[in-house]
Amino acid sequence: MSNRIAVFGTGYLGATHAACMAELGHEVVGVDVDISKLAKLESGEVPFYEPGLEEVLKRNIANGRLRFSSSYHEAAEFADVHFVGVGTPQKRGEYAADLTYVNAVVDTLAPLLTRPALIVGKSTVPVGTAQKLANRVREIAPAGNEVELVWNPEFLREGYAVQDTLHPDRLVLGVDRQSEGWAEQIIREVYAQLLNEEIPLLVTDLATAELVKTAANAFLATKISFINAMSEVCEAAGADVSLLADAIGHDARIGRRFLNAGIGFGGGCLPKDIRAFMARAGELGADQALTFLREVDAINMRRRTRMVELTREALGGSLLGASVAVLGAAFKPDSDDVRDSPALNIAGQIQLQGANVTVYDPKAMENSKALFPTLNYATEAQEACRGADIILVLTEWKEFRQLDPRSIDGIVRKRMIIDGRNCLDANLWRQSGWTFRGLGRN
Repeated sequence: MSNRIAVFGTGYLGATHAACMAELGHEVVGVDVDISKLAKLESGEVPFYEPGLEEVLKRNIANGRLRFSSSYHEAAEFADVHFVGVGTPQKRGEYAADLTYVNAVVDTLAPLLTRPALIVGKSTVPVGTAQKLANRVREIAPAGNEVELVWNPEFLREGYAVQDTLHPDRLVLGVDRQSEGWAEQIIREVYAQLLNEEIPLLVTDLATAELVKTAANAFLATKISFINAMSEVCEAAGADVSLLADAIGHDARIGRRFLNAGIGFGGGCLPKDIRAFMARAGELGADQALTFLREVDAINMRRRTRMVELTREALGGSLLGASVAVLGAAFKPDSDDVRDSPALNIAGQIQLQGANVTVYDPKAMENSKALFPTLNYATEAQEACRGADIILVLTEWKEFRQLDPRSIDGIVRKRMIIDGRNCLDANLWRQSGWTFRGLGRN
């Protein structure tokens, strides 16, 4: 069954969701206040790098199921289901999430809803937000109680967003306790194709649905910081953290995924989400429950400092005047996202300590230049490595994992490399005559 859907926000989450809802057969309008972003999307161009998304976008614009608009009036008139997918960045100078954009969507949309409609929150918000918004919608929507607000958190991984939207491992729906039950039926219609694949739908209260996303991110962040803490112990003890991760990863209770030691996590979600989670727990009087996340955050940030220290040590105790090649700028491979990127942060720190730093990334060059304009940038890996005293691999792109030491032997000044993601074959590099160092590896 086809539904008429509006998706508010056409950033990473919103653009992906709008295109994928059209792919499922619905009629969709994507709504944003950014006219230049809308123009790109309308022409079939994705404003960020996400594998497979452009094909889905173009296909559904061409078949007429997907269009874009800046008009809330048009969206309110057209759609019966309204997804909210705007950003919730960290507040400046605070840990808490900034809900300005989420509140603005609801405050602008709800007064235009004159017939029964469903508002579906997808943005990551502090627990308790959805209930406040549900109460607000009932107050200001002309249709009153015939407009319902539910929460349907997203679990997208950058680089796999289309797959995660069309074939998620689960769907979560938080409904208001005052709900009359029709909201769940509409969501089942929207996701009918997914439910036919026997993807589980977990129906909860609003607060639990909000907590699912933040709890999942907190767990993943904890797992990453745990193995990075073990990396610190391995360096002190002369052990190998990669072999350690393999060994404990065979335990079914632990699992190997996300046990990759390195320079830590970044991006637009994990860092700000765990900080917002801590801030919200404090507001609820449950701050002691999440004090461990402060150490998770501290371990993560310490990895960046450690990478700078290792580079300085490898260069004889000083970065002044050294030529450093940095391979990788995005916070993860298959993405052009440089928000809170450990790679760029490290490159910037090394430059501030007097090194000449040249960065190359397959997809994140323009975003990197906008954020760190004073760094040097190359158009390919070999160019970045030319004349380098040391190479740092800081994002585990396939191109870097498969880099042949012989291809750059003759262009570097010194054959030294530090693997900040433990993604290279250490034996290959050492046998090729390189001084190789990995984090937490003997």
